[in-house]
Amino acid sequence: MRVGLTGGVASGKSTVAAVLAEAGVVVIDADGLAREVVEPGTPGLAAVVGEFGEDVLDADGRLDRPALGRIVFGDADARRRLEAILHPLVRARAAEIESAARAADAHALVVHDIPLLVETGRAGEFDAVLVVDAPEETRVARMVGDRGWTPEDAASRIAAQATSEQRRAVATHVLENTGTVEDLRRRVGEVLADLAERAGRA
Repeated sequence: MRVGLTGGVASGKSTVAAVLAEAGVVVIDADGLAREVVEPGTPGLAAVVGEFGEDVLDADGRLDRPALGRIVFGDADARRRLEAILHPLVRARAAEIESAARAADAHALVVHDIPLLVETGRAGEFDAVLVVDAPEETRVARMVGDRGWTPEDAASRIAAQATSEQRRAVATHVLENTGTVEDLRRRVGEVLADLAERAGRA
């Protein structure tokens, strides 16, 4: 079974991914792969610099993510140009990892952790889609309190993503993250049990 996992910024998606990994699920982290494919010396980094200029590099020649973020998060066209570079590279690397997991265990549950799953129209690629959600005011408070962002930066990041309604529209399972971490762990356990049942019926 191939499962997509998504959620808006500060929804708690990373916590869910960690809980799934602890449970033995193969979790393929698109954000992690997005960092991997632009490591120094990669064709990905060269393509990003070619598109956006040397100012997106730090003093060590690595990608300066805050500098790139300032360019793309307020500019939809710039964001699309960046995604056109990164998404094919990330998908190719994810396919490699999934193939290796299938070779090791043909029945492995593989979860693709994809922040922009809805925005990129990929929900239909998966047997199930897990959406982690929390009210916008809760997410803003987390970004301000935990990450030190300004409320304006937090609101801008949320506005650049799909809405909760758009994510919920493609969800087979919604994980509400408004309680404690233990509450979320219990919900993950319920979802895993349901996925196992669905796989057994398939």
